[in-house]
Amino acid sequence: MNTIKTFLLLAGLTALFLWVGERIGGQAGLVTALGIAALMNLFAYWFSDKMVLMMYGAKPVTEAEEPVLYRIIRKLTQEAGLPMPRLYMIDSPVANAFATGRNPQHAAVAVTRGIRNLLNERELAGVIGHELAHVRNRDILTSTIAATIAGAVMMLARMAQWAAIFGGMGGRDREERGGGLGLLVVAIIAPLAAMIIQLAISRSREYQADVSGSQISKDPLALASALQKLEAGVQQAPGAMDASPATAHLFIVNPLRGQSLWALFSTHPPIPERIRRLEHIARSMSAGQKA
Repeated sequence: MNTIKTFLLLAGLTALFLWVGERIGGQAGLVTALGIAALMNLFAYWFSDKMVLMMYGAKPVTEAEEPVLYRIIRKLTQEAGLPMPRLYMIDSPVANAFATGRNPQHAAVAVTRGIRNLLNERELAGVIGHELAHVRNRDILTSTIAATIAGAVMMLARMAQWAAIFGGMGGRDREERGGGLGLLVVAIIAPLAAMIIQLAISRSREYQADVSGSQISKDPLALASALQKLEAGVQQAPGAMDASPATAHLFIVNPLRGQSLWALFSTHPPIPERIRRLEHIARSMSAGQKA
């Protein structure tokens, strides 16, 4: 169900992007928008992992430096049938983690120094299982495409705003598209709609990763316990990582909580609801084992 929902949301986001392009420039604008979207997605597909790791100062760590993490990841990748991802450490006291990479063969898992110190080995396995689920489900690619298209919609909306202010493109086509007033409506509504759809995609993939991660680690309560600790840590030190709204969706818990107006539009489902669902999964697993 979450996969179908994600597909429909992505289709809606793409349709919104093409509609904005058409409202600004007619058929030519639609074709131009489609070309921009294709180029941006291609760039994001190849380079987004390197960019986000560099953004947070993530450094590769060896097995000699982090034998416990390597042992956890090696066991879970075998369970999930995945290749071993690259492991990175972010030198931040805030407890958090994320996975990135265009596919399982080019995946990376990054953890903060804070999460390494906060969680026990069982809870770390729950978190790593969640991140590996993102890798297996190719959520990084999905979220990157969503963020790219949403960003392009906002860029086109800004163009529509300036076109409305300065007269834009004249002629009958412009009048048929509503003139300056129509462009202003596009400039106001399109970015908000794009952001709402992008956030809905992110929440849907987080729920699915909780489910898939529980299947990989076979311990949903470990992830539930970790989420409780991580939520408390982010609330105590919001913004300590200087996280960007553009990449907040990658983390296992929202690093922007309480930091700004962006917190009103969360990229993540509520932690209590995630925990409730994980506890339900644990009960289902227990009932299945007894049966």
